[in-house]
Amino acid sequence: MITSSVAELSRSLLARRLSSIELTGSLLDRIETANPTLNAFLTIDREGAMSQAKAADARIAAGTASPLTGIPLAHKDVIMTEGLRTTCGSRMLENFVAPYSAFVAERLARAGMVTVGKTNMDEFAMGSSNENSYFGPVRNPWNTTCVAGGSSGGSAAAVAARLVPAATGTDTGGSIRQPAALSGVCGLKPTYGVCSRYGLVALASSLDTPGVFGQTAEDCALLLNAMAGHDARDSTSLDRPAEDYARQLSENAGAKPLAGVRVGLPREYFGAGAEPDIVDAIETAIAGFRSLGATTVEVSLPNVDHSLPVYYVISPAEASSNLARFDGVRYGHRAAKYDDLTDMYKKTRAEGFGAEVKRRILIGTYVLSHGYYDAYYLKAQQVRRLIADDFRKAYQRCDVIVGPTSPTTAFCIGDNIDDPLKMYLNDIFTIASNLTGTPAISIPCGFDGKGLPIGLQIQGNAFAEAQILNVAHRYQQTTDWHRRVPAGFAP
Repeated sequence: MITSSVAELSRSLLARRLSSIELTGSLLDRIETANPTLNAFLTIDREGAMSQAKAADARIAAGTASPLTGIPLAHKDVIMTEGLRTTCGSRMLENFVAPYSAFVAERLARAGMVTVGKTNMDEFAMGSSNENSYFGPVRNPWNTTCVAGGSSGGSAAAVAARLVPAATGTDTGGSIRQPAALSGVCGLKPTYGVCSRYGLVALASSLDTPGVFGQTAEDCALLLNAMAGHDARDSTSLDRPAEDYARQLSENAGAKPLAGVRVGLPREYFGAGAEPDIVDAIETAIAGFRSLGATTVEVSLPNVDHSLPVYYVISPAEASSNLARFDGVRYGHRAAKYDDLTDMYKKTRAEGFGAEVKRRILIGTYVLSHGYYDAYYLKAQQVRRLIADDFRKAYQRCDVIVGPTSPTTAFCIGDNIDDPLKMYLNDIFTIASNLTGTPAISIPCGFDGKGLPIGLQIQGNAFAEAQILNVAHRYQQTTDWHRRVPAGFAP
């Protein structure tokens, strides 16, 4: 039961071989036992979860359940959840209780999912290791001296340790896919606008995308079916016909299920930078795609090397604007002693924000300032368009693009904390999907010599979620990397 996927649990619940109360209670016990070690959860809501589980069992008994009814999940603590703390991993919001729920939280609750709590994260989603959390780092279940990745490290670790079968996350520059890779789970970032950002505490408004973690690509598809949809409260939400993102997964594709699929291999993803064990695992996975009938084609993304500097101009600029609201006046932390209003602003923000948040606010304010806007922010937006054009041309020659998710496996806690540039390089393969607004998924594809998971990234053109999920699913039907459970957390 503990190691079952969302799809497997759904079948057991709907067949009434298992009750949501039993499942939820068992997972809550695991969370309370494991969390002192992993620090994956910031809030655990046993009372609320058991009440939701009871209601889910009633829906199942009445025959009105959806495929997700009764299945427990956790929300990243940047997603508003009415009546529960939403801290964003920051002292600034340490005691903030959300007055309403985010769109994606509403949709998953409406589907009957059971919220067990909120997961740890880098402060305001700024980081690649979950070491920037005011509440301490998340530890990787595969090796608790290592990071779980970030910024959605708590969600990734919770799914990897089988504390929950699924969790939400947000992806601004790789913050779902990179921790999914480092923690050995599946992490999906949808097309920008497919899932509403309403109720998501903003980091960078043109990049932030809600998404999901699961054990399998099929799990991600089922959750995306519930989360996706138009929301009039979000001006960036896309009004599109509803689709079943799992529709290709049940097709009988025969002995060559990926026949006709063209897999793009960008030369820029396979140069120097990735660790040798990662390169070997990715090449083995590519050989697996070929055995499933896919053809591979080399493509070029000449401007993708500029993704990192472009991102670290645009993201801090938008963050400096979005985080201006945290001033101690309306909500959140306020300095205890101050001389006047200006002094209150200064002391509140100095006390409430951590070092990485302050660093990005300063960078963002600088690139938006008079005399530098055209030289930095405007230029970054122009290069962003060039990167998008490269991908558009590449997708004329291929259906999906495959490569490493991260250049390294999980590193030790503290190793990179004093080297921001080295930390930023962890997102070098993931950032482009955020700059272009296109979907991507990371799935497990092996382990390095130290026994740490390796992630394979599958990218697709806009609205190609069903296709990349199908490619991932067919690969997972012939491998068991996604079935592996960290030794200390096996039931």
